[in-house]
Amino acid sequence: MATTRRQKHNLCSTCLFLLLPLLLQFYSGQSDLQLNYYEQSCPNAEEIIKKEVFKFYDKQPNTAVSWVRNLFHDCGVKSCDASLLLETANGIESEQESGRSFGMRNFEYVRTIKEALEKECPMTVSCADIVALSARDGIAMLGGPRVEMKTGRRDSRESYLTEVETAIPNHNESMPSVLSTFQSIGIDTEGTVALLGAHSLGRVHCVNLVHRLYPTVDPTLDPDYAKYLKGRCPTPDPDPKAVLYARKDRDTPMILNNFYYKHLLEHKGLLLVDQALASDPLTSPFVEKMAADNGYFHNQFARAILLLSENNPLTGDQGEIRKDCRYVNQLDS
Repeated sequence: MATTRRQKHNLCSTCLFLLLPLLLQFYSGQSDLQLNYYEQSCPNAEEIIKKEVFKFYDKQPNTAVSWVRNLFHDCGVKSCDASLLLETANGIESEQESGRSFGMRNFEYVRTIKEALEKECPMTVSCADIVALSARDGIAMLGGPRVEMKTGRRDSRESYLTEVETAIPNHNESMPSVLSTFQSIGIDTEGTVALLGAHSLGRVHCVNLVHRLYPTVDPTLDPDYAKYLKGRCPTPDPDPKAVLYARKDRDTPMILNNFYYKHLLEHKGLLLVDQALASDPLTSPFVEKMAADNGYFHNQFARAILLLSENNPLTGDQGEIRKDCRYVNQLDS
């Protein structure tokens, strides 16, 4: 009997030994990120980013919404690696050209932040960390939770344009599809419901919502809300380049709070994916709970944002630190 126990113990030890390299590889990216990563190499980095974010917000408040959307679109596609920021050049096809990136803007302000950091600490702070930290500060400026984000991400040397369509959920996708997309990067149903609360911010172009108004009004829409939307979007074929928008939250359009969920329960969800949250049996209990408790919403949003911001980062000697966030560094020949 003692021999059998000893053999089993040895077998388990062997299995753990063989699995250890795989486990270390799986968690390596997340574990290499750390709080205050630039404490020695660029001690003022986070303060410089925050100062610039505040400056842009004072001049143009919608920049705060852009920071949040940048994080979603960068970290949701393969890795938190600033691939979103790459422009089409030198064989790179920009992710910004995807239909999923429609309406994204203010990328020029990322360039301004990077220039300020390059003056302070050349070739030290990654564009990927600028994306993460500007989102963190933007969330706080919009009345959301303070999120302690780790840093140490590095920048990719490639773009993933062909993967954007499958990685970023569309506004009219089914809820099972949306949940599956987020679960593939480690975000559970509760976290997904919280992340979609960011839809309370800013506005949506009429191109993305006229299918709920024409030729007939979606019966799940509150009639008075539908009337407001038709006033904002008077034709079924709006010009994508025209200034034709509807506010996502008419009460507090620039505050990240639980009004979004309150509106969903009143059938005032702007996009199909929004209203689906309130009707799907897997997500509706969380919608009701978040509508009733803003603190609970903020806690879950902070948890989910952290998971998103640490999705498969490049660390160590992976990738690079770009000098200009728009282009990969040119290697010496």
